[in-house]
Amino acid sequence: MTYSIIKKSQLEGAKRIDAEYYQLRYLRNDQKINLAGFKRLHNFSSIDITKGETPLWRGDNYEQNGTPFLRSENLVPGGLDLSNLVFISEKVNERMNRSKIYPNDILIAIVGATIGQTGLATKEYREYNTNQAIAIIRPKNNKVAAYLSLILETKFCQLQLERLKGGGARDNLDLHEVKVIKIPDANNKILDYCNKVTSEIQKLKEDSKKYYQQAEELLLKELGLEDFEAEKKLFSIIKLSDCQKANRIDAEYFQPKYQNLISKIQKNKFKKFSEIIENVSAKFNPYRESEKEFNYVELANINSSIGIIDGAEKILGKDAPSRAKRILKENDVIVSSVEGSLEKIALVDKNQENYLASTGFFQFRSKNILPEVLLVLARSIVFQYQLQQRCAGTILTAVQQDSIKDILIPILPKTIQQKIADLIRKSHLARKKTGMLLQEAKERVEKIIEGENRAKNFTL
Repeated sequence: MTYSIIKKSQLEGAKRIDAEYYQLRYLRNDQKINLAGFKRLHNFSSIDITKGETPLWRGDNYEQNGTPFLRSENLVPGGLDLSNLVFISEKVNERMNRSKIYPNDILIAIVGATIGQTGLATKEYREYNTNQAIAIIRPKNNKVAAYLSLILETKFCQLQLERLKGGGARDNLDLHEVKVIKIPDANNKILDYCNKVTSEIQKLKEDSKKYYQQAEELLLKELGLEDFEAEKKLFSIIKLSDCQKANRIDAEYFQPKYQNLISKIQKNKFKKFSEIIENVSAKFNPYRESEKEFNYVELANINSSIGIIDGAEKILGKDAPSRAKRILKENDVIVSSVEGSLEKIALVDKNQENYLASTGFFQFRSKNILPEVLLVLARSIVFQYQLQQRCAGTILTAVQQDSIKDILIPILPKTIQQKIADLIRKSHLARKKTGMLLQEAKERVEKIIEGENRAKNFTL
């Protein structure tokens, strides 16, 4: 049996008395930080650490453009995932002046399932804003920003965040708890190293995004869609026979942009979806593989900026949710079927074995289209408009399985497919390197700090 003995004087100001809070691993981590020397997180911030608010509560809506509005799902280690970004108007942004975010600000999720997730505001936009689920730290200089971005991802800080959010049904951290997180002292060598690594990570992310954009541009140019713009009309006239054929009478289905896209696709060589793409049926049986470990993929695990699976929950087959039915294989393309998240699309990597996805995804394969090309097609207007058109339902609006059979798929020459595939591979390789570099940097900083502890004759 493992236990720890705590003095009354060590009860953190008598605010926590639950045994969970005083697990041995937390106490050891605290001991390491104390020996290394530390400052509280608020000491690194040029502003009083703050958070935002939700504009929807005031009746404001998200916009198509304006000021980017960050949510916890946009936070990723060493940066931001801007693939599912929403915006608020400039008027709302000015009203929410307290929660404005600028490049190099450090962000920590403090509400819900993503508590402890961190991010670094990047230079894609000159200004952001956020809701009450994110704490904002404004570092006193760029060098400190790089160090905070990295150290918050190490076990020293992640164990503190895990400790703070533990205990019962807590689903939030208050700002006071965030402010007093212990940040191990760092010398100039560590600060310089973190600054260098952060710059390299940002460069790799930019390269990854650039390669993907080049692949999509090549695809659209080949199909004559590079300058495609959705025609904006207040109304359109539809024949009764068209309604009967589609078995739809809603105006959304008959938006002119959909027919305009179809007309463009038909100018190229094409086939119907059912003729060239396999929509894989769900096959996972939790009873047959109850003790096998799987990686379960949710919508939140999809990095939509370049189409990869970026994280998953480890579960045993017997513990898999009832909706976890899809066993993924290398080169599968998974596509969300739910309206509002249709852009959640990813290509399954060769290293992603024993991955599961829910029936909320489609699972596509093709013998005639390279998987990387299928990924770009699915994320482009070619698929996206046709999927949007087929969304139906009241409580949950989604694309029905049977409705995708007649989606039109353009057939690209093999030479063009290969060029697109090469660019996507470069994009994904650059992204993988960012993860490897981040992990290597975290481990190196941890070893340096722990090495300094050992130099002080510290032993566990």
